[in-house]
Amino acid sequence: MKNIKHFMEAKMKKIIYIILIILIITGGIIMLFSRKNKTSEIEAKIKYVSMDDIVQIMEENENYIILDARTEEEYNEGHIPNAICIPNETISSDTINQLPNKNQLILIYCRSGNRSKQAAQKLLNLGYTNLIEFGGIIDWKGEIEK
Repeated sequence: MKNIKHFMEAKMKKIIYIILIILIITGGIIMLFSRKNKTSEIEAKIKYVSMDDIVQIMEENENYIILDARTEEEYNEGHIPNAICIPNETISSDTINQLPNKNQLILIYCRSGNRSKQAAQKLLNLGYTNLIEFGGIIDWKGEIEK
């Protein structure tokens, strides 16, 4: 009788350990997918489009801001008409006076596309919700203003 009781207790302990391991693994998998979904949500708020697409977006919309993320010196050498210059390096956790409406459509570019991606991510982190990054002015086929 003692052997049966001891055998049953040992089996129950094994079952409890197996259940605990399954719960831990399941929790880890849930956390992993939850983290991936949050990353996808963030990425989904920044749209990345081609130069052809941005021209169409500009034609179809009226109330947008074109943000040049290059330095002021680069901006003064030539920029997309009506663009405002907010260098990527100056975007921090502070309020950006030139961008008061965090829901306004903001079209972001730089020279080649690297700083505009960084600027878009910084703006997203500041709470801006309607961001489109379209690369660099080196690929711009339209008018350049000096």
